[in-house]
Amino acid sequence: MLTTRRATTVFTRHLYSNQGIYHGLRARNLISQVSEPLAPFLHLVEKNPDKIKLYSGADPTASSLHLGNLVPMMVMLHFYLHGHDIVPLIGGATGKVGDPSGRTTERQQMEDQIRRANIANIQKQQVEFFKNGLQYYLSIYKNNSAPVVGKVSPMNNVEWWKDVKLLDFLANYGKHIRVQHMLSRDSVASRLSSKEGLGFNEFTYQILQAYDFLHLNNEHGVTVQIGGNDQWGNITAGIDLIQRCGKMQPRPIGYGITVPLLTTANGEKFGKSSGNAVFIDPTITSPYDMYQYFINVDDRDVERFLLLFTLLPLETISQIVEKHRLKPELRFGQKQLAKNVVDLIHGMRGADCEKISSVLFNNEKLIEMTATDIIKLFESGGKLIKKDKSQTLIEVVSSIENCSRSEVIRKLKQSSIYLGPNKFRPTKDVSDLSPYLIEGRVLILRVGKSKVHVIKVD
Repeated sequence: MLTTRRATTVFTRHLYSNQGIYHGLRARNLISQVSEPLAPFLHLVEKNPDKIKLYSGADPTASSLHLGNLVPMMVMLHFYLHGHDIVPLIGGATGKVGDPSGRTTERQQMEDQIRRANIANIQKQQVEFFKNGLQYYLSIYKNNSAPVVGKVSPMNNVEWWKDVKLLDFLANYGKHIRVQHMLSRDSVASRLSSKEGLGFNEFTYQILQAYDFLHLNNEHGVTVQIGGNDQWGNITAGIDLIQRCGKMQPRPIGYGITVPLLTTANGEKFGKSSGNAVFIDPTITSPYDMYQYFINVDDRDVERFLLLFTLLPLETISQIVEKHRLKPELRFGQKQLAKNVVDLIHGMRGADCEKISSVLFNNEKLIEMTATDIIKLFESGGKLIKKDKSQTLIEVVSSIENCSRSEVIRKLKQSSIYLGPNKFRPTKDVSDLSPYLIEGRVLILRVGKSKVHVIKVD
């Protein structure tokens, strides 16, 4: 196998306080398990001067990645910034089958049109994440030389599965797969003992993921797979298949890294099926809403999330945590966390979200801003709403609040709707909103005591 030598970089010293990447990731609680034996793995990632290739996969079961998907991607980001090549894989083929890992029920089948749209969205998010991650790193370590980063090569496993024929696959690889090993894996055993049981499609998922690893190993020289703790069985199945069928010279090499599943301090798992997902797509979870999520996290989660989701030096994180502990009511730790996470995911929009948070409920600060500045700021934070000037107040409120006309009329009668910087409280519908606009362009609409909407009126 041809290898590319990795350029030397001062990145390790900045981010890991002179630790190697493995021990640095351990210090950030980003590594849960590594496949054995550990010694050659450490040599591969820390002492070997050549680049390695790593991959992590995501199935297109939703239109967006969420924070739970971000943990393995953070590990890939660290390796990427360290000069290694990464392969973000989308399961265009395996997504049709469904992975039983970490689930108690079978996934609902998805239409091909929706799946294709999800694939396009997630691949775009994967590429943007590493682009924004580099920009975020450079903003922190701007006085130091830039890292010599690796290469990002997004792939879709439908590219090779579309040419695989069932009988050929069974003939070539079926003899290397042991059913007793498949049955013993936690993801399978837990479902077999449940009332719902396990479909053959989900039972075979681990074989499909194992072949993905084998293909990437044989054809692209990928030696490390990264996934959540619930993926351990699928990852080790791939390592076993590589050892039996791999073509890499002088010998097949495959390793696995698992990351801890993301939970809150109360033990709640993150994810769309858990109902508490924070999505990466700014059209689903705006940068400002993501900022607000992290502003409100439990004090017990601050240090853990700073380690997981930022590239701040470990020493800086310790200083933030210590300052936060002195006066936790000021939420200093949450503010640093929120700004850094938004900068990482959404490309340096953390300061804008911080400013939105300071002006949104401060009328004096808001009216000091020009309409252009308001539009620019709230658009950056994903909190700018656009409406047509022909719409009446009832139409605007009902569409924003997703409620009926009668509900809006009730709110008007209760004087719980406020218009403009002077907080005018109408008691009936308003057909012409122009008198309440800032510079004829921006409407500040308050509904009740806690909701403030900034609307660009065209």
